[in-house]
Amino acid sequence: MEGIIAIWQRDLIKFLRDRARLFGSFTMPILFLLIFGGGLSGTMESMMVENIGVDSNEFNYIEFVFPGIVAMTLLMTAVFSAMSVIEDKNYGYMKEILVSPISRVSIAIGKMAGAATVSTIQGVLLFALIPLLGLSYDLFSLIQVIPFMFLFGAALSGVGLLFASVISSTQGFQLIVNILVLPMIFLSGALFPINNMPGWLDVIVKLNPVTYGVDVMKKIMIDVEKLSASIQETMGLNITVFGRQVTVFEEILFIVGFTIVIIALATFSFKRANA
Repeated sequence: MEGIIAIWQRDLIKFLRDRARLFGSFTMPILFLLIFGGGLSGTMESMMVENIGVDSNEFNYIEFVFPGIVAMTLLMTAVFSAMSVIEDKNYGYMKEILVSPISRVSIAIGKMAGAATVSTIQGVLLFALIPLLGLSYDLFSLIQVIPFMFLFGAALSGVGLLFASVISSTQGFQLIVNILVLPMIFLSGALFPINNMPGWLDVIVKLNPVTYGVDVMKKIMIDVEKLSASIQETMGLNITVFGRQVTVFEEILFIVGFTIVIIALATFSFKRANA
């Protein structure tokens, strides 16, 4: 535990001291919020009013997309935090850790815990935009979603760690991760509904762990029960697998299982790459 805490503490201190990284990590989420929230909100709300007769005051597209923006922030921050592993290799810090009595498992867990903490902090900081956007989320719901954000960040940081363990350059890591991250964002329901995808694409959507993370965050932050069935169906708030609707509890179990598997894979890959 001392080794895990030391690695976690180091990554957290590095984050708090790097103001440019803190500022830069908000750029893309805010741009997406402005582009999709501001650009599509009128179109989506008009479509809901004209096609299914929803009252214009009943549906707010920005309220629908905001949890997806927070999830996107978690994804980008958690995955790219693993790039510090490559930097540690290049500067020799990783060798110092590897010759210490800390196990490879502890190193992997410490890095994932640090990335999960950093991504959760950045996700929570986005909550400051809620009053500026005129949104109304229940305070208790925002508090409830924070532990899941940490779990989600841990799962996603494991993906980054898995790639960082076998890639030797930061440029290569950024290229490969960008190729992976963007499809995970666009095929998760974070920015637009995913309930009318082609069959082959729907399979990818259902295998994407970000899909379930986004859905959990939306259902915790948005009072889904107050929305009509037509709104829920149109906005894809009810994910079905093999014709059966997936519950929030099952989605959380999936994320937990994915986290355990990705920790095992990242640790195994880390052992082989640094043997």
